[in-house]
Formats: sequence, structure tokens, C-alpha cells
Amino acid sequence: MLKIFQEVLNFILPPRCLKCGAVIGGTENGLCPDCFNEITFISEPYCKRCGRPFNGEGTQGMVCGDCMKKHKNPFRYSRSAFVYDEYSKTLILSFKFHDKTENAVFLGKLLYKSGKDIFSSGADVLMPIPLHYSRLLKRKYNQSSLLAKEVSKMCGLPIDNTSVIRHKRTRPQVEFSGQARIKNVKGAFQVKNPLNVKGKRIVLIDDVMTTGSTLRECALVLLAAGAASVDTLTVARVL
Repeated sequence: MLKIFQEVLNFILPPRCLKCGAVIGGTENGLCPDCFNEITFISEPYCKRCGRPFNGEGTQGMVCGDCMKKHKNPFRYSRSAFVYDEYSKTLILSFKFHDKTENAVFLGKLLYKSGKDIFSSGADVLMPIPLHYSRLLKRKYNQSSLLAKEVSKMCGLPIDNTSVIRHKRTRPQVEFSGQARIKNVKGAFQVKNPLNVKGKRIVLIDDVMTTGSTLRECALVLLAAGAASVDTLTVARVL
């Protein structure tokens, strides 16, 4: 009955591409073929630790030079679904700022597939990067929480939306670059429920990793509170 209802609904309101709006019929892809081909998806080979893609073959399972140098990187693993560029940013910006919350279903599927290394290595809880309450009131939703909800449906891990809060109101990271990004989010997060964090393998969920400053700051307070490990899972990343 549900399948028949879905077919009738698709006939009346046919699914459209999340990026360009073209009718895409009954496909579950979420994108039309042209838009799908424009997206630069991140697939193996990539750095085993940070997920940055390698250019050459024969590098599967290796660690990149940056990760060899950064002994104090707080992340166990970092994974992203695709590259953030002029072709993919429409998907992210419309979801994040223009109330296209329906994009979360498609993006959540990509996140789940991208996180296969993390889930197979063991994880206990999904934790969306929190918004400051003032920004949440203005936006009306936390895009990272919506993504975590979709991933949770597929991986079965619980979501923790309360143990960490963003108690410092920071300016949008897009206004800064380099070291200024690190300074902007310094001290922005606080662990409210350390007992919920202690000994847990936590997967941080966010939309985009640019320099990783926000994710890093959140990871540091979690590890200081006793988390066993912190991984990051983002829809897109800037290369």
C-alpha cells in the first residue's frame, strides 16, 4: 500500500533534482545525471586517517604527509562525501541557509556511505556540531542534527544533541581564514554532561570541513572530558 501511495505521489509531484530542479522521475539518487556528474565525490584511494584523496594509484591504506607530521591531530579518522567547490556548494548552501531541509535525506545517505571506515572501526554515538542558541533561533534548525538523524537511521547509532553546547557566540567562519578561524572558535564549546562522553567513541557530524577549526575545537573539549576517540564525518570538504 505504501509503495502504491508513493507511486501516485511521484506521478502528481514528480521528484526533482536537489541541485537544478529538473524532474528526475522515480530515481532515489536525488540528483539528475548532469548534476551528479558535476559533483567530485571522494573515493579511495585516500589518506587512511584524514580522508584527503590521493592522486596516484597504489596508495590505498596509506597515510598522507600532513598526517605524518601532525602528531597532535585530535581526530582518529575524518571522512567526507564530496569536494566543496562551485558545483557542489549549491547543495550545501540551499540546505543550510534556505530551508531546503529535504536535502538531508540524500546527503545523509552519502554521509553513511562515506563513513564506512569509521563505523567498521567501531563507534558509539553520533554528535552533531551544535549551534549557538541565538543562531538556532534565527535559522530554526541545526543542519548537522538533521544529517545525524538520517545517518542514525542507517547505522543504528544513537544521537547525542545535549552533552556539548556552543556557549560562545562566534562570528560565521566564512568571514575568516587561516589562524583567524582558529581564534574565532577558541573556547566556543563546553561539555555539559561529561559522564555521557567518558569512554565513548564519538562521531562528529557537520556539513563542511574547511580548515577543520570548528571540528578540532569541539574534538579537543570532548577528549579533555574523557572521550575515547573522536572521528569527523562531513558532507563536503575544501581541498
